[in-house]
Amino acid sequence: MRADGHAPGRSTPEGRDAGQDVRGLLRRCARDVVDVAEGIRAVSARTSTVLFAPHLFAGARRSPRTGLAAQWALLRALTDRQGLVGAVLGRESLAALVAVTSLRLRIAAVLVDHPEFARDPGMRRLAEAVAGHGLGAVRALRTLLRDQGAQRALSGLTPLMAELPSVRALLDARPPDGGPGDGAAEAVELADQEKQFIATEGSFLGFLRTIEVLSAGGRILVQNVRGPDGVVRYVVQTPGIAPGRPRDDAPHDLAAGAGRGLSEAHPPYLRSVLLALTKHGIPRGADLALIGHGEGGLAMLHLAEDEEFCRTYRVTHVVAVGSRAHDVQPADPHTWIATIANQHDIMPGRDGQDLRDGRAAGSAGDPRPNRYEVDYAGPTREFPLCHLLREYIEHLRTVVPGARADVDEALTPYRGPIVRTQAYRLRDRGRPPEGYPFLTLPTRSVPTTVGPVDVPVRYADSAAAHLCFPVCADTARRLLPDVGWLTPSLLGRRALAVLSLHEHRSTTIGPYTEIALSVLVDDLWRPRRYDIAADLLRRPDLRRTGRYVLSLAVTSEEARVVAREIWGQSAMRTTAEADLTGREIEVRSRDLGLTVAGRLGPGIRCPEADWVLYGRRGGSTVRTLVRAHGRPRLHPGTGVRLRLDTAAAEPLAGQLRRLGMNTARPLFVLACPQFMAHRSAGAVLPR
Repeated sequence: MRADGHAPGRSTPEGRDAGQDVRGLLRRCARDVVDVAEGIRAVSARTSTVLFAPHLFAGARRSPRTGLAAQWALLRALTDRQGLVGAVLGRESLAALVAVTSLRLRIAAVLVDHPEFARDPGMRRLAEAVAGHGLGAVRALRTLLRDQGAQRALSGLTPLMAELPSVRALLDARPPDGGPGDGAAEAVELADQEKQFIATEGSFLGFLRTIEVLSAGGRILVQNVRGPDGVVRYVVQTPGIAPGRPRDDAPHDLAAGAGRGLSEAHPPYLRSVLLALTKHGIPRGADLALIGHGEGGLAMLHLAEDEEFCRTYRVTHVVAVGSRAHDVQPADPHTWIATIANQHDIMPGRDGQDLRDGRAAGSAGDPRPNRYEVDYAGPTREFPLCHLLREYIEHLRTVVPGARADVDEALTPYRGPIVRTQAYRLRDRGRPPEGYPFLTLPTRSVPTTVGPVDVPVRYADSAAAHLCFPVCADTARRLLPDVGWLTPSLLGRRALAVLSLHEHRSTTIGPYTEIALSVLVDDLWRPRRYDIAADLLRRPDLRRTGRYVLSLAVTSEEARVVAREIWGQSAMRTTAEADLTGREIEVRSRDLGLTVAGRLGPGIRCPEADWVLYGRRGGSTVRTLVRAHGRPRLHPGTGVRLRLDTAAAEPLAGQLRRLGMNTARPLFVLACPQFMAHRSAGAVLPR
């Protein structure tokens, strides 16, 4: 069924589908073009087979006039400039050229509905690769798809997951494989702060809130529920991929699993889930409900189709939120399956398709038993916000409460006290953790007002540009806290102020953009004149100087809370767009009234940009160590300019003006388009 009461593909009274004609046309055209490319590749293979077939050579010997003419025609078809397999002579094949056209169409279709994807780093890199013409575009795209470092950015392009595997195959551009995965599962304890949000009574929204708690860390949860009839049943709850968070050593096939990664028999992710259920001690023949969000929901749908799994356990219910799977065929025909999706959510289906068009989205004229499909128009349009589980929970409360009531009614056997809760961390022993070995380090959980946070905070994929300005030392001293031991370091008679711009694409606290203003300060106890130079030769943890953060603006609430409560930095939340991956850099924040833009000039390689940062919490100074791993380069600052609007927001704008940075160009820019980092918990100093 459809929650809005309308069959898909037809216009509702509000004309919702009519506004999607362009997007649908582009998507269908892209599918047709990629089908043509695959057809060309098949014809090329058959032509090559025929050209070198023994009977063709035998025919040429018997009848040279016709046989040689046929061979020449086949050879020209393969090797001509406009031929099928130009790669034979060092050119690109016709199939590859057509595949690039298909990807251009698909990118255009995505941007029609979701223009916010134009700011996505992966989309920017992909669009730049296909922006050229002919051979240049094909070769740039092949290089990008083979680049292991680019896979993190591309894995976030959910709406293109259907096209990328086929385009990779047509371009022969598969990334290096880490070998076959090996699933594993281990029981782990939930943090005390997490336990406060775990449901103690079985209910649909309670299960979803539990999944939201598990959204980071590669964990699933199994709960024993005593139903109204006194029978103990089991609920398996699986989150999807948290956008912009490292996968660590969780099975990576879940990222591709929305498409073809989970289609093989028992890939690492599903093997890990099966091991977790075995360790939980679920008896054979027990009743199971499988509930998941996003990719986790798709994985549960795959389990419901597994005949061996359904012979071991009785799968009574499968509920997938933020997932679409119209064609699922459960091994047990009595399994009740529900899928709930926001129409603006572009999460692909089980085989990688975007199921919002046509027949694939479900049909009101197909009243199959034990099937419940809700496809509603939610108020949240922008991705990935429309895919977040907390948005779905709110919509089930306010937008489609009927769907919540229907699912709760179907889950009646699982509505009762929860008698056991156990979390399991899923691992893939066949591949190293993300960021290994640099980001593989011991962590501990620190409670905050937004939930527990693991420290050190790890940054798996970031870009940065540090604009360094010589400023008046007296002005810098007046901006520092009124304590005698915080004094600016001097370069001659000037202090050094740094405007740091960060584009954090994947971190353990989620993706965010960061704009920070800091001043270089001396050792808090025994300042020495040349410490700033000597620190360049010291290990980062032994450095005496550091940067005191005057102002910090971030684009996520979790980052703001972590900065304030853990690092002691005065942070505010704002909106900002950043592009720091190329020679042309730009950061723009309308809320702050700030724009940094320009072209980086020639640069030289320099050592890793490790930093010591200082903040204040209460009456104490907090020292934070930042370790980075990348390839930073030092550029002259002549091509980069900072601009402030007239009504730019305080306190950052006022501090920039008082330091004179809005009218000056930076002395130099330290830039790194891609790096990893980890930021320690703040150490409270007795000063």
